[in-house]
Amino acid sequence: MRQKTWMAVSAGIFATLAGVLVFLNFGNAKPPAKKDPTEPEARKAGDFDGDRAIKYLKDLCDLGPRISGSPEMKKQQEIIKAHFEKCGATVTFQKFEGKQPSQRFAVPMVNIIVSWNPEIEKRVMICGHYDTRPIADQETNVRDWTKPFVSANDGTSTVAFMMELGTHVKNLKCKYGVDFVIFDGEEFVHERNNDKYFLGSEYFAAEYKKNKTSPRYSAGILLDLFAGAGAEFPYEPYSMLHAGQLVEDIWKIAGEVGVKSFINRQGTQVLDDHIALNKVGIPCIDIIDFDYPQWHRLDDLPEKCSPVSMANMAKVLMAWLTRIE
Repeated sequence: MRQKTWMAVSAGIFATLAGVLVFLNFGNAKPPAKKDPTEPEARKAGDFDGDRAIKYLKDLCDLGPRISGSPEMKKQQEIIKAHFEKCGATVTFQKFEGKQPSQRFAVPMVNIIVSWNPEIEKRVMICGHYDTRPIADQETNVRDWTKPFVSANDGTSTVAFMMELGTHVKNLKCKYGVDFVIFDGEEFVHERNNDKYFLGSEYFAAEYKKNKTSPRYSAGILLDLFAGAGAEFPYEPYSMLHAGQLVEDIWKIAGEVGVKSFINRQGTQVLDDHIALNKVGIPCIDIIDFDYPQWHRLDDLPEKCSPVSMANMAKVLMAWLTRIE
């Protein structure tokens, strides 16, 4: 009897300790990887090829970090310009100087505007940033912050998506002119408590407000952190507040084309490039998976990105482009 009682008590103690250990480990664990279908048909959206988009992403990441003003950023700019001109688009470099409080000197920055059918007055934009962050400030070890990282999903995925979509824009029956606006200086933050974010989008917005003869945009779609495996998109509150009809249109289209990653619930409010655009009268929404586990970490690598997520986004945006009136 005593032996059984002692064993029962011991088992209870061990179970309690195990539970405590599980709880402590859970608090430090990274979110589990999201599942992603691998069927070939899930990796395509009509002629849009998710695998080819990932190939573009890998090629850009092979340049290494592309921090604003760096030689690697200049190489990326040359690749982007050559690619879209080959697709038949007009490419404009909007040049400006970006200065941060933490840095002694300003650096040259370039917003890239890629235009199809520039003669059409009514226009829409798909936008995002293409610079990579100088510090990986979500790493738990501060000594890892200054190690180089390529920000595969955080910025690079947007450019790679545009590169693949750009090969098909001319075949889309869209009544609007389409621009891809690629912002510099979104991630040029060396000291996160002192430096400014969104240098490129704020410059673009200021020029848009100043120059009344520039193309007027009826809508804008900002893509950020969207290409991770199993990405999901609740609607972003600032987008709903200032461009609610566009949120409703995009989420409705996603349901109609069978893309289940657009979730009908409110997500985290995000400070992002869409804020500057909404302030100057461009209704712009942010499509973002802010639960991406590798955000601002060294393991934000190409293998964390998915051709399925690329194809899903293409299904939604290509349908939107063909339906807008």
